[in-house]
Amino acid sequence: MPDVLGYARVSTRDQDLEVQRRRLLGEGGAIKVFEDTISGKRFDRPGLAEMLDFSRPGDTICVVRLDRLGRSLKELLETIELFKSRGLAFRSLEEGLDTGSAAGELVFHVFGAIAHFERRLIVERTQDGIAAARARGKVPGRPPLDAETRASALKLIEAGVRPAQAAKQLGLGRSTIYRELALMRGAPADVPNPV
Repeated sequence: MPDVLGYARVSTRDQDLEVQRRRLLGEGGAIKVFEDTISGKRFDRPGLAEMLDFSRPGDTICVVRLDRLGRSLKELLETIELFKSRGLAFRSLEEGLDTGSAAGELVFHVFGAIAHFERRLIVERTQDGIAAARARGKVPGRPPLDAETRASALKLIEAGVRPAQAAKQLGLGRSTIYRELALMRGAPADVPNPV
């Protein structure tokens, strides 16, 4: 028989999990509550991972509020999609959402459409900004490296200075030095791992 598994999260040790724990066990009907005390910005949550390992297809993952599961809409949708791929349903007590119902599934499809719309708007705004900059005579992207700095960098490297050290001495990014070296050699500008 499928079970309800609770997930509770707080951001700092000063916050208390007890209220979430009680609601998940009582109102949510969870047989077990998995917990994390970790910022929502980080996605490596051991309690969430332990819950996923413990869960079986057909189980329902329950949280008190949506923000306990993810800070952004994108993160939330990715997590719900992960649950779905494992055959798990999802329920949020505060918002009254339940992906086990047709209405709950619809709400998450609407959320997904909103997230897709947001991404499209960001792309369009970026393209509009680039077009406006070009119309004003601006060239988007990094300014080209001046000939004197390029020559200095190449002299340092020819003298046996490592590219990363040459970049540091000249106040350049490591990737800039590697890109210039690649352009000089006519090779792709891949940045190697530091030694």
